[in-house]
Amino acid sequence: MLYTGAQIVMECLLEQGVDRVFGYPGNAALKIYDALYEYRDSIHHVLMTHEQHAAHAADGYARATGRTGVALSTSGPGATNLLTGLSASHMDSTPVVAITCNVNRPSIGKDSFQEVDIYGVSMPVTKHNYMVKDVHALADTLRSAFRIASSGRPGPVLVDILSDVAEAECEFSPRPPARPAPVLHADGVDLLAASSLIDEAARPMFIAGGGIISAGAEAELLALAEKLHAPVALTLMGIGAFPATHPLYAGMLGMFGTPAAAECLAESDLVIAVGTRLSDRSIPSRDCIGPDARLLHIDIDAAEINKNLPADISLIGDAQELLSRLLQSVSEKKENVLCSHIEPPLLPMPASPGLHPAQILSRLGKMAGPGQIYTTEVGEHQIWAASFLPIGGPRKFLTPGGLGAMGFGLGAAIGAAFGTGERIINIAGDGSFYMNLAELSTAMAYHLPILEIVFNNKTLGMVRQMQKTACGGRLSAVDLNRPTDFLALSRAFGAKAYRIAAREDIAGVLQSALSASRQGPCVVECVIDPEEAVFAK
Repeated sequence: MLYTGAQIVMECLLEQGVDRVFGYPGNAALKIYDALYEYRDSIHHVLMTHEQHAAHAADGYARATGRTGVALSTSGPGATNLLTGLSASHMDSTPVVAITCNVNRPSIGKDSFQEVDIYGVSMPVTKHNYMVKDVHALADTLRSAFRIASSGRPGPVLVDILSDVAEAECEFSPRPPARPAPVLHADGVDLLAASSLIDEAARPMFIAGGGIISAGAEAELLALAEKLHAPVALTLMGIGAFPATHPLYAGMLGMFGTPAAAECLAESDLVIAVGTRLSDRSIPSRDCIGPDARLLHIDIDAAEINKNLPADISLIGDAQELLSRLLQSVSEKKENVLCSHIEPPLLPMPASPGLHPAQILSRLGKMAGPGQIYTTEVGEHQIWAASFLPIGGPRKFLTPGGLGAMGFGLGAAIGAAFGTGERIINIAGDGSFYMNLAELSTAMAYHLPILEIVFNNKTLGMVRQMQKTACGGRLSAVDLNRPTDFLALSRAFGAKAYRIAAREDIAGVLQSALSASRQGPCVVECVIDPEEAVFAK
């Protein structure tokens, strides 16, 4: 039977188990969207207000579910608008397939209307990409895209389809989804060396990143940490990979991390880093690690070994498999002096008599419960959320790490809400809210259970505090003291809206908002003093 290229796209999406895509139509994508109408009972399209947020929604869907997210766009500006979202997915190793549509083959290379070489432009910010010029290659290309996006270290893959390919016809035969490519594991010699290194250590500790969550290795990390009596510090991307209430949890590591994590790192004689790039935000320099400490680096991507910090021993492979094998081979440890640094976190003292985000977030976490999924934007509020929200497990804290893209959170919340069917809480600052507030209309259109918490300090807080410390207190282009009524604006989109302006407002407003957001979008503006800040450790 003959299928058009656009129908083949739909059939391949069904093969991969895709029932939800996020996008925005346009001229070059007409045939794809016509096919979406034909397949509307099986594949549901979410119309966003901007392609960047379609990419963030696909990312949030993938992070919350563990399945590959899908974003669609037309050519030219539609395709280029995806790039920030794809860059965020690339930096944070999230499986996303972006399907773009380009001009027809005779128009390629002629500066045609809305023609962009998205294949070339997207190369640095994707795991892989394709341009499909022949309908006969379309099905296998899409299958490869999904396999690559989810295999090994996950990441985004872009497939650019010429508009005449979407219209052309050819035979199509369905196939079951390909199994993920096998991951090569460290050999017995490397494992023996790693086990010996661990057995020799008196003060081991773990640094766990997002790779633990991608691999589903939370149970293995917990068991090995308990066997070694070793503290566990998490990177920002690793939050949720280890129980926050466990006595071995040292907190978040890095520039805005806990003192306990920094002290453990400085006094450890063996750092076991798993599923983390060891980026500059986690460990700014080798000087943060004890002078005699050894580094065992475990990662699925060989390119990350020795890139930021030199490893004494490295193990390449799936974190779940490798931690399981180490668990069987290492000796049990009864004590570890590093554990003396671990103390229950204390809420900070407010810089002013007004509200501090910790007061709001700690109460929010208790009221929302341990199963709550959170997304965040980027800024001071992101660090407050990472520090004070009680995250109940993996895939419960969806935050942009490597790229640090303001505007990520609301789109990601939309994707997560569709993927899980649960209420999502997005933590935002006023700067980020200005970047994506139009997506409130998307959340309203689909009656999504999303609660938006906006910390409004009328400034770009993170930049402001950096200017105060690095620029002699000179503040440049950070003032957001604008006559915007966030409550009226939110209500104009149809959302319910509340304001927390004093400590006595917290419990009542949060109770009302948590209840109201079960039925549809809700916004809570929290009035924060601009002097409240997060400071690098």
